[in-house]
Amino acid sequence: MDKILVLDFGGQYDQLIARRVRDMSVFAQIEPYNKITPEEIKKEGYKGIIFTGGPNSVYDEKSPHYDPEVLNLGIPVLGICYGDQLMAYMAGGEVGSAENSSEYGKTRLYVDESVLFEGVPAEINCFMSHNDFIKKIPAGFKIIAHTDKCPAAGMSNDSKKLYGVQFHPEVTHTEFGDKILENFLIKICNCSRDWDVLGEARKQIEGYKERLKGKKVLLALSGGVDSSVAAMILGKAVGENLTCVFVDHGLLRKDEGDLVERTFNGKFGINLVRVNAQDRFLAKLKGVTEPEKKRKIIGEEFVRVFEEEAKKLGNIDILAQGTIYPDVVESGKGDAAVIKSHHNVGGLPDVISFEEIVEPLRGYFKDEVRRIGTDLGLPKELVWRQPFPGPGLAVRIIGDITEEKLNVLREADAIFREEVGKGLEGKEPNQFFAVLTNTRSVGVMGDARTYGYVVALRAVTTDDFMTAEWTRIPFEVLERASGRITNEVREVSRVVYDISSKPPATVEWE
Repeated sequence: MDKILVLDFGGQYDQLIARRVRDMSVFAQIEPYNKITPEEIKKEGYKGIIFTGGPNSVYDEKSPHYDPEVLNLGIPVLGICYGDQLMAYMAGGEVGSAENSSEYGKTRLYVDESVLFEGVPAEINCFMSHNDFIKKIPAGFKIIAHTDKCPAAGMSNDSKKLYGVQFHPEVTHTEFGDKILENFLIKICNCSRDWDVLGEARKQIEGYKERLKGKKVLLALSGGVDSSVAAMILGKAVGENLTCVFVDHGLLRKDEGDLVERTFNGKFGINLVRVNAQDRFLAKLKGVTEPEKKRKIIGEEFVRVFEEEAKKLGNIDILAQGTIYPDVVESGKGDAAVIKSHHNVGGLPDVISFEEIVEPLRGYFKDEVRRIGTDLGLPKELVWRQPFPGPGLAVRIIGDITEEKLNVLREADAIFREEVGKGLEGKEPNQFFAVLTNTRSVGVMGDARTYGYVVALRAVTTDDFMTAEWTRIPFEVLERASGRITNEVREVSRVVYDISSKPPATVEWE
């Protein structure tokens, strides 16, 4: 099987690059830059290498560097953003601060004739995010793309099959980005399209049958697509040795705890235990306002609940979780910048009483998880359920968390989701929800002055959740939602709509 190495230099898009490669039926494996040598790369037989982006400057001595010998292995290399600058730096070029020429977001790109840009128009919109730029390209290279501010937005050394782009072809904001990556994989690296995610998942099930034979497995089941698919994989692998524990931490959407129980209890061969732990979680979160601290508290309390349930159930060897790639990326790994910790990644305590943690979906993106779920027979309403964060409404309430605030947000969120469902049936955004801000605003009801909460509505359109555009919901839908929220949820006096995309914002507010 042909495979591509994604050499990670601490960028937030490393997993997304791998996903784009896998979308083209080519296997991609990610390795931190400081965990693999050029000799090991050559021995592994990679057909190509992609250098990822990163938050550093290549001329900073503390920044991630790599052995320049990698450029002499005879293996095609594509450098992206920081990876492009690093390639230029290693090959003898000059990189410096862009000063007033830094670029962020949508940028017009002009491309020249190159195998990397075959089938790509001469002008496209690309996604840029850089403070530095290549001042002088290395000997043997030529410029193959530029922008109004960046003279070397693309470069190549065709004889050595070395290519670099300052922009991000892996994000959906870049037009023809998939075509650029496909040209690298197929025309430059000569990769075969011989990898498929469904086949990989089936092999994974067979592997777990052997690896977990005779072991008792406890799975954290939220009822979302990730944990549901994880349950299906492990259920097929270990059968009756799987017990799913649904922890209702009191931070769920309206009526969601009951829905999860109705959906899973006694169905799909799943053994379900529901733990009602709202009072316990709220006590731990009392007075806490810092987002990362909220996530850490919730993560640790989750594991403590599982430990207690495991003791009640007898000997439990394995803790299973529905962690997926974006969770890992945003929690940071290696030298990556931490955006936020996820309750099932960065929130885990250092010491737990289970023999091992198993995460069947750690290597997959959301769309891949859905494909696997469909293949394994999960019902459509579960597979296509919109994502909900593990910490739940705790990261949709700004500031401290109280039972009153939870009830206010549940009602506002339910109204918004209902109105979007009615107004955009079949065309709903990929994720949409309400946020309770930490701001109160003057209002008027009848002839009386009010001083209620400000609720923000959020909706995004995305195919990978690594980048996302705010959704242009019709005004009449927003108007109905706002009118109902301010009339039916008396504690709310004002409703606003969030028009921030990711980046620079994240999907969740905390």
